[in-house]
Parts: sequence; C-alpha cells; structure tokens
Amino acid sequence: MKFGIDRLLAEPDLRAPLKGKRVALLAHPASVTADLTHSLDALAALRDINVTAAFGPQHGLRGDKQDNMMESPDFMDPTHKIPVFSLYGEVRRPTADSMETFDVLLIDLQDLGCRIYTFITTLLYMLEAAAVHGKSVWVLDRPNPAGRPVEGLTLRLGWESFVGAGPMPMRHGLTLGEMGKWFIDHYKIDVDYRVIAMEGYAPEAAPGFGWSADRLWINPSPNAANVNMARAYAGTVLLEGTTLSEGRGTTRPLEIFGAPDIDARAVIAEMQSFAPSWLKGCSLREIWFEPTFHKHVHQLCHGVHIHAEGTGYDHQAFRPWRLQTLAFKAIRRLYPDYDLWRDFPYEYELGKLAIDVINGGPALREWVDAADSTPEEFDALSSVDELAWIEERRKHLLY
Repeated sequence: MKFGIDRLLAEPDLRAPLKGKRVALLAHPASVTADLTHSLDALAALRDINVTAAFGPQHGLRGDKQDNMMESPDFMDPTHKIPVFSLYGEVRRPTADSMETFDVLLIDLQDLGCRIYTFITTLLYMLEAAAVHGKSVWVLDRPNPAGRPVEGLTLRLGWESFVGAGPMPMRHGLTLGEMGKWFIDHYKIDVDYRVIAMEGYAPEAAPGFGWSADRLWINPSPNAANVNMARAYAGTVLLEGTTLSEGRGTTRPLEIFGAPDIDARAVIAEMQSFAPSWLKGCSLREIWFEPTFHKHVHQLCHGVHIHAEGTGYDHQAFRPWRLQTLAFKAIRRLYPDYDLWRDFPYEYELGKLAIDVINGGPALREWVDAADSTPEEFDALSSVDELAWIEERRKHLLY
C-alpha cells in the first residue's frame, strides 16, 4: 500500500503542477514516508518543490503537547529556515499573513476517523481560508484506521465547535481526502482541491481493515498510541466529558476507563445484562491502574480495558460509541447519584456540558440519565442518523 506522500515523492508527473509554486505543508509527527522520513524533510529534499512554510495542528507539528487545550506557539524551523505556524495556539484558523506564505498547501495528516479528532476541523478551516485567499489545497491521503463502519448520532445544529466541524456521526468512515470532498460539497466551498489518493488501500480487508501491516504506527497525537486506540476512540473519547479516567497518565490512554470509586467487575456484568449486543466484536478485561497525571492522579482505579484486536475482534460488529455509552448507563444504574458528568469549558466551549459538546448534542447524556430508557430506543434514534450518513457519504468515497 502506498500513502499519498509516497506517491507524490515517487511520481514526478503528480507533482509537476507544483513547479514554480510556493508550497506549504500541514503535518504532525505521523507525517512520515514509508522509510520513516518526515514529510517536511522529504519534500524539502526535492529539487523541483519550493517549501516555504509549514503548519501544525493541535498538539503541534512536533507533537509535543501532551494534553488537550495545550497551545503551541509559532516558531522558525531550525533545519529548513521556514516559518511554522500553529493552528492550535493564538489562532485556530490561519491568519491572512500565514496564508500569504504559499500558493499550494499540502495536507499530510494521519487521522483517526472520528468527528471529534480536531484534524478534520483544521482541514475545514484551511479549505475555507484557501477559498478566501485563492490558494490550492492538496490532501496527501492516508488510511482511516477505524475503517468504514459508521456509528453515532449526527451532530445537531447549533452544536458546532472545534470538535464538531459539521453534521456527521462520531465515527464517519472517511479518509481525510474524502472528508475534504464532503466539506467542499456540504459547505459549498469554492476552492481548488486535489487528493493524492493511496494505492492498494482496502478498508474492508482483514486483518488491518485499511491499516497495512507493512506500515509502522506512529502517534499522530501523544495519546494515540496504536490501532487498538484508534478503533476504540469513537467511544473512549466520550470519557473526556466525564469524571472517569480515560487512562491519561498511563501507558494505554483512551483504551481504558475507570475510577477509584467504581467496581469494574460489577460494571462489566451490568453492561452484559443491560445490552449484550452492544459488546460484540471486542473483549473487555478488568484492570487496575494508577494515573501518574490528569484525573485521579496517584489514586488506584478499578477499570476496564477494551481490546479491539486479536482473535476476539470483529470489525463489522464492534461498536465503540455504543459500548462506552453502555458503560455510562451501567454506572448510572449501579450508582444512581454518581457524579459522572464533568463540568468545564471543553475546547473553550462555555455554558455547555463537556459530554454534550463531545457528542454534538444532549441526547446521549439524557438517555444515560433517564431511569426508564432502553437500548432499543437508543438504537432506533442512532440508526436513523447512521443510515442517512452512509448514503450521504457514498458519492465522496475514493476507495
């Protein structure tokens, strides 16, 4: 399988339109070639491309910012002597000055296939800015490690945010190149857009379901440590809106959850009793852990590890968003007065509960908190949105 960056480097005809143009790159630590050369270094080494600027998304071009809402500064790249502009610092949208440093923007970002992962919002903002300033945008496409399955409620009108770029479900099943096509169509963006598509990408093929065994996993953000995390993330990201630990401060963040004051064994049993079909396709394992930072720091937590890998993994059956929602429901049923929802300005959104910002509306929280809610009604509500998205995205699929 060849990623977009590798095709651009290997095929001079593909990059011929870049000759004589000023080129910028939007990238992060996972923006590497097949031989692990960073894309910025690889592009700068080409004699027929003039790289004049770079941009970094959330967590920075270098990927050094560990937590959410940790801003990165602009800086001058010491090797290539070009400016690096932060899109998660003083600004989220590129400034007019930064847009004047290039003619064509290459975007080479490894995404996770989840609406809340902010790289797709940054893609939207760059497309909009490019339309205003008359710039071209090329996406050097990469796999969606979560694959094609779709899951979650559509983001509701009025709930748009930096973690909610548009009306799509939590697990959208698109590559970044395909997402750019959808943004352009949905928001009617008049921009010169091109996708350097992958070769050999097979998102329905086992065992990787789009992630090739011959490509090493490199963290696109500090807590995205492996493909298991990427598969579970559309559910485990919900934990950021709760008082439960999502495993930050451990070696398996966003694959686990727990707290000092829950009985994880009882939670698993309640999940199995209340909605057993929502647990298909993965294995749950009772664990103990002690975060070294973040929530419940230096407290012994009882929790659950989600294994979306190995012989117990079924790609089509696994539904991480429902699974994590079910865990919240189990906790609510076991501990009716549990202080579950974390109240803070998540991604700078004021006056809204974090769980609602993450989920793109209050429906998930309301279902968890309602004493008489059932799995069937939640399935019915969600499946309408999921089926509609599968149909809507169809014309934007490249693979």
